[in-house]
Amino acid sequence: MDVVEARRRRRLTTEIKTAMRGLRNQLSLLNQQVSGRLTIKNLDLDCLELVAMHGPLSPSALARRAGVHPATLTGILDRLQRGGWITRDRPADGDPDTDRRTVTVRALPDRNHELFGLYAGMSAAMDRICADYSPAELELLAGFLRRMTEAGHEATEHLTSG
Repeated sequence: MDVVEARRRRRLTTEIKTAMRGLRNQLSLLNQQVSGRLTIKNLDLDCLELVAMHGPLSPSALARRAGVHPATLTGILDRLQRGGWITRDRPADGDPDTDRRTVTVRALPDRNHELFGLYAGMSAAMDRICADYSPAELELLAGFLRRMTEAGHEATEHLTSG
């Protein structure tokens, strides 16, 4: 790679990092507005999203994914359950191999329409933007975003484990 190409690559990489930071900030602001409209805390909304995407989850698995202390998560789950967003399910009676203290957190679908409604503007904008790209370009973008998400997960794991 020649010097000109190396400079261009560094400039474009910096541009992508800057754009990703801007996107993160805008999504954070959007989430603040959504959580305010739902009258739940931002971290509660984050945990609800994690349960909806990856659940059902045990509270300890959710605490690890959210990067919060288990005692903090208990308060979050209490608020989400009172608000009708999640349920804590215990194993069925009669299973001798199951620890009765085990709880699984599951999102309740009854209130999804509220969330979808608040995110409808962003969803529609994303649809319009994606319509400008070919299927091959969308595959590239989806792969890039998956890899960036995994990189963020690994960075978070590194910070929480050390």
